[in-house]
Amino acid sequence: MTVTLPIGPICAKCRFAMAYHPGICPECAQRRPLGYHSTVSSGLAVCASCAGEESVFACTSCGREDQPYSNRRCAGCVLAKRLTTLLTDPTTSRIHDRLQPLYDELAGAKRPQSVISWLLKPPATGNRLLGLMARGEMPISHDAFRGFPSDRSHTYLRDLLAGTGILPAYDASLERIERWLDDKLAPLDAEHAALISRYARWHVLHLLRQQSGGGAHISKGQADAARYKVTLGIRLANWAIEHGTTIATLTQPQLDLYFSDHPGGRAGQYGFISWLRRTGANRALRLTAPPSSLPIVDVSDEERWQQVDILLHDDTIRPYARIGGLFTLLFAQNLMDVCAMTTDQITVTDDGKVLVAFDTTPMGMPPILDTLIREHATRRVPSIASTSHGWLFPGRNPGRHLERENFRKELVAHGIHPARSRHAALFSLAGLLPAPVLADLIGIADKTATKWAMLAARDWSDYIAARTR
Repeated sequence: MTVTLPIGPICAKCRFAMAYHPGICPECAQRRPLGYHSTVSSGLAVCASCAGEESVFACTSCGREDQPYSNRRCAGCVLAKRLTTLLTDPTTSRIHDRLQPLYDELAGAKRPQSVISWLLKPPATGNRLLGLMARGEMPISHDAFRGFPSDRSHTYLRDLLAGTGILPAYDASLERIERWLDDKLAPLDAEHAALISRYARWHVLHLLRQQSGGGAHISKGQADAARYKVTLGIRLANWAIEHGTTIATLTQPQLDLYFSDHPGGRAGQYGFISWLRRTGANRALRLTAPPSSLPIVDVSDEERWQQVDILLHDDTIRPYARIGGLFTLLFAQNLMDVCAMTTDQITVTDDGKVLVAFDTTPMGMPPILDTLIREHATRRVPSIASTSHGWLFPGRNPGRHLERENFRKELVAHGIHPARSRHAALFSLAGLLPAPVLADLIGIADKTATKWAMLAARDWSDYIAARTR
């Protein structure tokens, strides 16, 4: 619809453009759409208030000018009405009690247009299922989602409900492994299916749940490693069946024969064989533990500093990857730990210095990196939800942080392999700092710090005595 301003008629598209790209009013210094003539200075474009006019950009409900959506109504008001209609319990004529936190989260979104688009855009899973929940036609529970495909649209809504506290926290990767496990166990006989199921659920998945217990979700690498362990157990079960025996009655000579057929699986099978002995499922089997070795450092310090220079100055790299990569190259941080960092670990002092606590001791950040961190802290939340839930690197799914793969792919695309570069950083730092200090600063175990000190050929044994004196 065309409207007429003192500066001339404008179409709806232009009106939207002016509202979304406001200017600084020269009279009141507020950022507002400038479409009116000043009453003080001839020819000067000002906002409606300074011109003493009623703004054609203002929402007729709340008066906002910056988010026009429909005719004379802003996106926030349109969204609030849609959410109220969608989430109202017909038995009470009020928003469903359990869905109230979701209403508060979405209605307060920084970009209400994105929420409206999410509700309407096919397949509109959120719009459909939330309506069912509000009307009592679908239970508000994780079990209800387990009957649906684990695709992006269903997972996003489930994350949204978990992120707002309506559903308990969960890990989608763990659930996918459990579904995968059911499929893998189905062809096995009852005895072996029960045995492998106990190993997978009580040992392998138990360790994964411990790893994700702090709020960080397991990585693709951790999930793949878990599947590999279970696959090796299934492979041993199938071999035993083919040779007329079972895992429970397998003898040591038969196990040795199995490894002659599968020489590459010895190290991977150690955990399963140890579990068999420990649980009494088969105490006759023994397998030597894989030898421990010092880590390999194949990135020189010169190469590491070249990579640091790239991350400091290449603006084509995504900011989060630059920060995460610099945390790895300068402070030897594991990318999994970087992903799960929270805003509480960042402190900006009154004089603008940026302090980061990787463990318990805050450290000052060097120039450029401190600017990147400050700018990153002001960026909008990528999810449609209104909050980042405390993550320093919030992901697109509500309540979740960015995945390790997001960082790794971006870094590898620019010639930086984070695991190898982290080894180079650890090697360098271990040669500069005593192991106890290194462990406290970057949050690694004392044994790990000592191992790196050995690799760096630095004997810090006199450090403890010196500190005691």
